[in-house]
Amino acid sequence: MTLKNTIDRWGGISQLLHWAVAALILVMAYLGLTMGDLPNGPDKIKTYALHKSIGITILALVALRVFWRVYAGTPRPIPGSPRWQERIAALTHAGIYTLLFAIPISGWVLNSAAGFPLQWFGLINLPHIVGENHDLHELAEEAHEIMFWVLALLVVAHAGAAFYHHLFQRDATLARMLPKGWLRTDDATITPRTKDSDHVA
Repeated sequence: MTLKNTIDRWGGISQLLHWAVAALILVMAYLGLTMGDLPNGPDKIKTYALHKSIGITILALVALRVFWRVYAGTPRPIPGSPRWQERIAALTHAGIYTLLFAIPISGWVLNSAAGFPLQWFGLINLPHIVGENHDLHELAEEAHEIMFWVLALLVVAHAGAAFYHHLFQRDATLARMLPKGWLRTDDATITPRTKDSDHVA
């Protein structure tokens, strides 16, 4: 496996960042949907602190992935993909990236507006990015929740499209985001190196 992206596959670093963020999103979804119901006490405080730390981690990993994507490039599109599918994929990816920045930042804002301390896994103290403000806290909290549900819809659509391509179109869309050989694909779906089409993802 190459670390850098190639013309027809995502490289090892892109794969690692993709699946690490995906796993952390699932953990965050579980924590976010359950921690509010926990009884007040040390366990609830620790759960909220974990939620915040993972949120900061996601923000850092997504920033790293964007920088790596610019540096390493992206694979070319799967041959035969309709233009409308490429455009929808591009919009979906753009929405996911935007929300993966916006949701942690909104969480940072609501935490700062509430005057709560913010530490990254108890190791690093992070500064407040706004002053205490009740109205801003309420607004950020509402935006945080709404954006989470929008992200959930986009992630489900993204994953559903990947499985649709693998199971029904039988192309390499899903396989090229996994280590080579994990999934069987039709070799004809691998983009030739002479193809001049632009990738939209």
